[in-house]
Amino acid sequence: MTIWMPPPPPPGSCWHLLESETFSAHEQNVVAEILKRKKDLSKKTMWMYGGDGWAYDIGYGGLDHVFAMGEDVNVLLVDTEVYSNTGGQSSKATPVGAVAQFQASGKKTKKKDLGMLMMTYDNVYVAQCSMGANPNQLIKAIKEAEAHKGPSIVICYAPCINHGIKKGMNNVQQEMKDAVNSGYWNLYRYSPETKKFTLDSKEPTMPLYDFMKGEVRYASLELSFPENAKVLFKDAEEAAKEKYEYYKRKSEN
Repeated sequence: MTIWMPPPPPPGSCWHLLESETFSAHEQNVVAEILKRKKDLSKKTMWMYGGDGWAYDIGYGGLDHVFAMGEDVNVLLVDTEVYSNTGGQSSKATPVGAVAQFQASGKKTKKKDLGMLMMTYDNVYVAQCSMGANPNQLIKAIKEAEAHKGPSIVICYAPCINHGIKKGMNNVQQEMKDAVNSGYWNLYRYSPETKKFTLDSKEPTMPLYDFMKGEVRYASLELSFPENAKVLFKDAEEAAKEKYEYYKRKSEN
């Protein structure tokens, strides 16, 4: 049970003074009531939770407005790269080459890089994570986001039933790992205080195509529009390499 107990108050803190000073009988009754409710007076954490359709697309203006105001809020974004709750429509988070509603012949444009857009502000903490690939990096990012005095966003890769994962939805942790190993998804953390960009992903060890062909949203394009698949998958390979190299250079600056 000790792990749930709050740490002892540091010397000089208000709690330390309330617990160590001498008060009159009336004052002591007030102090006792305050100390009894100490846990209710701690700083509350404000987290918003949403998906990519909201954050990248229809709700982007609102998200951008809140971040521009500099409020101390945290956003946990689950990125399925598609409008999952409304039937699998394409969003601005949908990558090039993916098949989705309204993109039956494969999406022709690249995915919006929301993390990089948010880094254009001077006070936004940004992290990109994938729990199955590196759970420690995710926990570290959440802690850093919470500690940051200002807006923060933690963007998490979220495999979805609309992806048509051939391994099955019972293997989504492995799918998250493969997404990072193939260079499809990158892990990083950015601190606005130090201006330090930390690339937590290593060089890809798995061909991107091997990852893509394991999901129906990509594999189906080779069956229905094979010529499109050749062009768009090549575009996807080039985009993944360019993005990793850009992140790598940014982390070395």
